[in-house]
Amino acid sequence: MSIKVKIIILCIALIAGFSQCTKVNSTFVFAKTQQGVVLYEKGNPVYFYQGEPKTPDGKVFFNNYLHPLFSIDGDTLTEEFPSDHPHHRGIFWAWHQIYMNNQSLGDSWIRENISQEVVDIKMNGNKSSAELNLIVLWKSSLFENGKPFIQEHTTIIMHQLKNEIRAIDFEIDLRALIPGISIGGSKDEKGYGGFCARIKHPLTLTFTSVKGPVLANINQVKAGPWMDFSIPSGKKDEVNGITILCHPGTPNYPAAWILRNTEASMQNIVFPGRERIDLSTDKSTVLRYRLLIHKGIAAQMDMIKIQTEYNKMYDTK
Repeated sequence: MSIKVKIIILCIALIAGFSQCTKVNSTFVFAKTQQGVVLYEKGNPVYFYQGEPKTPDGKVFFNNYLHPLFSIDGDTLTEEFPSDHPHHRGIFWAWHQIYMNNQSLGDSWIRENISQEVVDIKMNGNKSSAELNLIVLWKSSLFENGKPFIQEHTTIIMHQLKNEIRAIDFEIDLRALIPGISIGGSKDEKGYGGFCARIKHPLTLTFTSVKGPVLANINQVKAGPWMDFSIPSGKKDEVNGITILCHPGTPNYPAAWILRNTEASMQNIVFPGRERIDLSTDKSTVLRYRLLIHKGIAAQMDMIKIQTEYNKMYDTK
């Protein structure tokens, strides 16, 4: 059976649950639902983007994140709304401090007084990648009856599976729509906030970075521009891995890490920390990260080569 026929069959089979299937090329298919977008590579699910607000308790609503994120074998790697921290949600980016001058507008980490409206979703690609482009307006119930004050333009590029490694690039572009807007992490020493991953099976997670194994710490860990999270797959002697890389064009490169191998498995590459940074109305603040989905441990990959190739992806002059 040809790939084209397989894709047509896949779309027909999904009609009951999906409102639209978009063939990006012979490898990738986007399927749009009432809640968001799922991406398939050669018929295998890669991730689901949650575009519409979703609630764990009927009180607080979350959107603009990826869950589930799947391993190469189709296992779910992320968690959504876990009982220990119901505001954690798959792969997400959020900040505790959101201010206009000296006035707090709310907290996007726990979605207190903050909402995000996904106003545009575009799906496209080429023979080797699939691209999801998102325009998201940040609003606060404390500011002018919900008038938008930040525009987020996030691009998620999925690269074709190669050598048992699946690379997903994130570019998060933030621009203030009014003067005086600033964002920051938690106000304590941890300063956590920014790009995060809530990973399953936290008690068996192991961390590896540039110089080898890394130990989790309650506060920030400075370990290098990439961090690998290895997870037993449940099959004998087999391991799944997630690696997060930071691009040198990101303002605080190489960023520090918040790591957890307790039940509260929130892994965070910190930006900007406890001290807030101003967002400009004229020039965007751009954060870039690469997420690798792979089999095996970090030592089995040439991370020097992978990081070097990623560093060359964008012109940051």
